[in-house]
Amino acid sequence: MTADYELGDVVIDLTERMDLAGLTVQELSQRVGITPANLSILKNNKARGVRFGTLLAICKELECEPGDIIRLRD
Repeated sequence: MTADYELGDVVIDLTERMDLAGLTVQELSQRVGITPANLSILKNNKARGVRFGTLLAICKELECEPGDIIRLRD
């Protein structure tokens, strides 16, 4: 059985985790090593993909696991 999902069905939800960590886009982007523009693209669900290394660096800084910030749209 396969699911009929599209790229737009994957949501990266960074806002709550960033708020809990007290981090801005600027601060998190510096810690993770990506540009604020690219982090904003992820945060606003405009990205078409994310590298595992970037995902892991974000999770390390936000003290979470990938499943805590990636979900399928309701």
